[in-house]
Formats: sequence, structure tokens, C-alpha cells
Amino acid sequence: MRSILVLNSKGGSGKTTIATNLASFYASIGKSVALVDLDSQQSSIGWLKSRSSAKPPIIGIKGHGVKVKRGVDYKIIDAPAGLKGAELTKVLNMAESVIIPVLPSPIDMRAASDFIKNIKQHSRVVTKKAKLALVANRGRDYTNIYWELDDFLERQKIPFLTMVRDSQNYIRAAEKGLGIYEMGPAMTAVDRTYFEPIIDWLSSRRSKP
Repeated sequence: MRSILVLNSKGGSGKTTIATNLASFYASIGKSVALVDLDSQQSSIGWLKSRSSAKPPIIGIKGHGVKVKRGVDYKIIDAPAGLKGAELTKVLNMAESVIIPVLPSPIDMRAASDFIKNIKQHSRVVTKKAKLALVANRGRDYTNIYWELDDFLERQKIPFLTMVRDSQNYIRAAEKGLGIYEMGPAMTAVDRTYFEPIIDWLSSRRSKP
């Protein structure tokens, strides 16, 4: 089973957007997917409740303690904000690949800087049992803050994969329990192009222990 964690210490960083779009992508190509929602707000589970039964199924799991059944190809974990200490270790132990989304704002970048430094020193990362990658979330091309975020992420010495665009397509998808790969290809072509490096990294050996 491939285990992917979407993690950031700060709330509202876009973890659920990335987690649900990864889950729907893998489901759309015929993979068996479990979406584990550890956040008390249960945003990913809410997304699943809006999903049509006509779409490829995704198994929803609320919180810790529920085992993912055998035969699942991908386990996508939507982590809560504010994790530290034993709770952070518990969640990191669940994953092989960790995606950290960062928003384009000075406050979020400062918070992310301390969090990334902490994560890089964690034993599971130091021993390469979990691989990290960064994603710029809700970005707008060629704004001053975008270039500041781009520069910040490049300095973290962790793979910086791509920017997830600030696009209405993600909002429309969330309302219907869909991902951008389940919407019209022409309408979502640009968003797919930006999202693709995340999937490419997860498909590569660089993302695996």
C-alpha cells in the first residue's frame, strides 16, 4: 500500500484540496483508494459525502485507529493542524511520502519555516523512512508574493514540486466531491499541468523510502 501524508502545522494551508485531488486522481485511474481524515473539521469526509455514487469509489476513514483493509493501493492522509511531539510522530509513522503545502503570505511562510526545520530533524525523515516535498498552494503567477514564496521554498533544501493555482475549478470540484481530473479536460487543462508534478514525484523513486 502506498501511503501519502499531506501535512502542515498551520490550518487553512490547503491540505484537504491536495488530499482530495490526489484521492480522486488515483480513483479515476482505477486504483483502490482510502482517504484518511485526521482533522477534527472532517473536511475530507465532508467532500466524500458530496461525491456521486456514479464516480469511482473512495473509502473514507475518520481519525486514528481504523485499519485500512488489504487490497487498497493508495492511502491518502489529510492531517490536522498544530501537530507536534508524540502526535506528530504518530502521524509521520503512517506515511512514506509527505507533501507540505505552503500559502503565499509572510505569516504562513514564517510558520512554515519553523515547521519544516522541525520536520527535517525528525528521526523518520533523517533515516529516510519518509520523504518530503513542498508545494506552493493558492498561488497566482508573477505576483510579488509569488516570487517571494518561490524563493522561500527553493531555500528549504527539500524538493519544491509545483504551484497549485488559486483556481475556481478547485472550488467547483470541492462542492461536488470531485477532483480536477474528473472534470472537463479543456476546462481544467492549466490546473492539471500545474498539479502534474505532484503525481510525477509520487510516482518516482525519489518519493519512496
